[in-house]
Amino acid sequence: MNNVDPQEVAKFGDQAHHWWDKDSQFRPLHEINPLRMGWIESLAGVRGQRIVDVGCGGGILAESLAAAGAIVTGIDLSAKALSVARLHMLESGVENLDYREISAEALAAEQPGAFDIVSCMEMLEHVPDPASTVRACAALARPGGWVFFSTLNRNPKSFLLAIVGAEYLLKLLPAGTHDFARFLRPSELARMARAADLSVFATQGMGYNPLTQRYRLTPDTSVNYLLACRKPGG
Repeated sequence: MNNVDPQEVAKFGDQAHHWWDKDSQFRPLHEINPLRMGWIESLAGVRGQRIVDVGCGGGILAESLAAAGAIVTGIDLSAKALSVARLHMLESGVENLDYREISAEALAAEQPGAFDIVSCMEMLEHVPDPASTVRACAALARPGGWVFFSTLNRNPKSFLLAIVGAEYLLKLLPAGTHDFARFLRPSELARMARAADLSVFATQGMGYNPLTQRYRLTPDTSVNYLLACRKPGG
């Protein structure tokens, strides 16, 4: 239940007022959000589905899922980020969206098998024990449900592009946003998923073109990647 890094929570809490500023350090999240949404929708559908967004932050993905017709619960351990998410929800008028300050592990103990889809995006690299989060996400999904992850690969290329390039050269993110040691190779994440009784369904890369300043889905999973899993049964 204590799978949390207080420094990470404080870091994103201090930046919370920028979550919905598309010209801020959260610009990359806004720009990749349609890609994440489209991939989830193409595999699992969204409308009418019960979805929990683990590590929802200021609610960028959670609000998009609710606007597309899902019944969404966004969870996070940053009270400041959740306050921003709730305020933006009221301003946008999105319905069927609830935010809770609770860990994935605690919600899994409270509501096992309650969700058709579990999303956990750009979050695993910020917790001390990612395998614990993966297990919790698996427990939250109903039999036959979907679990979606996205994170960063760990290799020299990802260090150069995601940290040196994104944080120091292009300044897409504040310096210190990521800790390279916490990046996960796809094989490592897949192994965690299988250990949590999930079957790996698909992987997908996300790439950034510094010339066009655009993100796109790509077969290349060497830096940013998504992993789609299913829970047996259903």
